Amino acid sequence: MKKSNLKWRDYEEVSVFLLNKLSEEFGLSWVEGKQKLVGKSGTEWEVEAKGICNNGEGIVIIECRRYSTRKLEQEEMGALAYRIIDTDAESAIIVSPLGLQKGAKLVAEAGGITSVMIDANSTPQNFAVEFFNKLFLGTVMSAGNVKIRAEMSLSRKCTMCEDTFLVKGNETVCQKCKDKKILSL
Repeated sequence: MKKSNLKWRDYEEVSVFLLNKLSEEFGLSWVEGKQKLVGKSGTEWEVEAKGICNNGEGIVIIECRRYSTRKLEQEEMGALAYRIIDTDAESAIIVSPLGLQKGAKLVAEAGGITSVMIDANSTPQNFAVEFFNKLFLGTVMSAGNVKIRAEMSLSRKCTMCEDTFLVKGNETVCQKCKDKKILSL
């Protein structure tokens, strides 16, 4: 098998692993690997992965494209938007190293598609994942017989109490302050 074929297969496998690891960030319980989904049209769609929604009552289609020389185009997003409709999926996630062209971003927003950028050379231990204005990094360093694994995610100061908290989405207020606000209503 050609080495280039292995690169995109590795990219798909690493992407599924990382999306499963970050599944909570997308409102998913877990992510399953490559499979076929049958649409209302009777068409069988092979997808790189499928996310299971937290409520267990819906799916999210996941497609990976390891294009390292161009961003994804609007026609590709249009095809994915149709797969959402045909399979009754809640939404979709498109994974690529470079993201989306302008027209593709418009189609993705209108079609319920989330763009996730994962570096083309990521591994389960060494990775860069970007989505929802957040960046997740992982690296393994070694010196002699000692290996150190580091994973990073984004934290920010709460706009109400100024405590630092781990960001999920575009939150600006920590959970403690959210809870206080709900109790005071």
